[in-house]
Formats: sequence, C-alpha cells, structure tokens
Amino acid sequence: MQIIISNNSKGPIYKQIYAQIKKHILTNELQQGQSLPSMRQLAKDLDISVITTKRAYEELEKNGFIYSVVGKGSFVSEQNNEMIKERKRKVIEEQLVTAIQNGKEIGINLNELKELLTMLYREEE
Repeated sequence: MQIIISNNSKGPIYKQIYAQIKKHILTNELQQGQSLPSMRQLAKDLDISVITTKRAYEELEKNGFIYSVVGKGSFVSEQNNEMIKERKRKVIEEQLVTAIQNGKEIGINLNELKELLTMLYREEE
C-alpha cells in the first residue's frame, strides 16, 4: 500500500491518508481482513506524527472501513456494497449542492447546469 503526502494539498495530512486508504479499500487493492501497517509504522514511513495516523485510522474505523483489535492492529472491514453505494451517493449529493450554490452565485440557471452536467458526464464515458 502506497500513500503519498502532498505538501501542496490544502487538506490536512490525516485526510490525505484517510482518502488514500479508503480508495485502496474501495478498489479492492486492500482486501477484507488484510492488516494495515501499525499507526507507529505508518507514521515512521511517512515521517509524520503518530497522532496524525491515529486520527486517520479513527476516521476510517468510524466510517466502517477498518476495525481494530487491541494488541493485534487494524484490519480492513468487510464492505457491504449497498453501504458503499449509499456513502458515495451522499458524497455526490454534497458535491452537487456545492455546485448548485456556486452556479446560483454566478447566475447559472437550472437548464445550463443540466447541460453542463450532461456534457461532463458524457466526456467521462
């Protein structure tokens, strides 16, 4: 598992770690039951504070991506496909709300926004 920390990113380091581990889990690069590096080892590998890795692991556990066993470490949780879809749907809704708010601020109407979304969606196919 490779994690890259960007000093240019506006997001905190723990969120960068969280996002990358989450991506590895959702793309099955990390399999159910697979162990993660210890918080100390990951902190050492990335040359960051253990507190930062602890926060990332806590967020991953809180959101159901990993679980921890005292004395044994952290492991990838079983992923329920419906839960994953629901989480992703929630993220999409939040991003669309932001896009709508930004569009309204500069005077983009609903039809223009739909056209833009349709065009961007088709480019990704």
